Amino acid sequence: MIMASAARPAKGGDVLAEWAQSLTSQTAGRSRGRLRFAFYGRVSTEDWQDPVTSRARQLQQAVMLVAGHGVIVAEFFDIGESRTLPWARRPQAAALVAQLADPDRGWDAIVIGEYERAFYASQYSSMAPLFEHYGVGLWMPEVGGRVDWHAEDHEQTMLALGLSSKREITRTRIRVRTAMAAQTREDGRYLGGRPPYGYRLADAGPHPNKAHAAWGRRAHRLEPDPVTAPVVRWMFAQRLAGHSAARITRALNDAGIPCPSAADPRRNPHRTGARWTLRTVSAILTNPRYTGRQVWNRQRTDFDLVDPANTGLGHRQVQRWNLPEGWVISKQPAHPALISEAGFVTAEDTATPRGPGGPAARRYLLAGLLACGRAGASWSQPGPMASPPTGAVTATPAPPAPIWPGRRTPTSVKIRSSRTWPPSPSSCAGRDRAVRRARPRQPQHDASSSGKHSDSLPPLLAGPRTAAAAP
Repeated sequence: MIMASAARPAKGGDVLAEWAQSLTSQTAGRSRGRLRFAFYGRVSTEDWQDPVTSRARQLQQAVMLVAGHGVIVAEFFDIGESRTLPWARRPQAAALVAQLADPDRGWDAIVIGEYERAFYASQYSSMAPLFEHYGVGLWMPEVGGRVDWHAEDHEQTMLALGLSSKREITRTRIRVRTAMAAQTREDGRYLGGRPPYGYRLADAGPHPNKAHAAWGRRAHRLEPDPVTAPVVRWMFAQRLAGHSAARITRALNDAGIPCPSAADPRRNPHRTGARWTLRTVSAILTNPRYTGRQVWNRQRTDFDLVDPANTGLGHRQVQRWNLPEGWVISKQPAHPALISEAGFVTAEDTATPRGPGGPAARRYLLAGLLACGRAGASWSQPGPMASPPTGAVTATPAPPAPIWPGRRTPTSVKIRSSRTWPPSPSSCAGRDRAVRRARPRQPQHDASSSGKHSDSLPPLLAGPRTAAAAP
């Protein structure tokens, strides 16, 4: 029996080759229909794409690819994640990677319905060794089945697809930026986003794109807000008068005027709306859109490495300000101006004097009339160690806060506090305690009631500080 069986393959050729082929056929027969796949898909945005439709399309392609080889038993689908993010920073992709090291994960291979939904640029090159290390196969429609980690044609195909995926985003970015620049420069079109403080959105007719107009979309433009526009005009008037942004900020808070996030909380849900800040005032005073021109590309998006020591984490988006030479400015005014162009340029170039010589310096009634009992020096003369006046000493009264419909007027708006005595100079460090106890109290003085600075207030908000609402 042994001799007969040994002599039989000799007539048919290579015994070892036939034996190896028979083992391969048996293994393929046993594994056919038994592979367990984990499906991975992704959709970039929820606003411009339908996640349900996109998932169904990708899943259908994956099911057709693995038909006859196995079934999909797990699903990982990222919604609202860009392809530029590495797998470690996509929630569902990271969950898939976390299961690779688990021998009881419940699936044997990964199937993807479309290359661009999974990989970008060189991401395949960084993920393939990980899949190979844990013995997990990768199935893709672009190669008609399983990816061979060591096949040269598969490697070249993946490299070309990665470059194509990156080129698609680059071309789209260039096309969109070029179109937005042309729409701003030629048409002065409002391109979206929150309107600047002092403006509100108004209807500008049907959308210029015929397809969008057919869907019912409308174009918008900016128009002055009757409540907040006078505040912006007052801020620029104070800046042109030489007041610093810190003084303007303090005056707005002292008057109880709601800050931009408090005036429009629906469009600013991510901010507290507690009070004005120096950064907010500076942003308003440096915004060229208040001149009536539409200005775009004031900010740019840079891509910085998340961790230079680990480039596999990819890049993160960073917003940075462009220089004025990079702005795109409309050729014609696009909306009503709150400050003239010449006034805006002057306000940008205004340098605020420091110290008591500034235009907003407060003059005290008893300045120069009191002297230290021991030193004999006038208290109005600063000593060698005296600190320069701050915005709290030289603040300019702001217009009274308007009464907002349906809101409770805070107590800080109704009751004002004023300093009753100037800070003591350091040159009188040895003055007598009795002199300080006997110092007279200055009566409270309302600057607006005496007419001081009233000529610089906007007509809508001018009037007595105690008035509950503008006339």
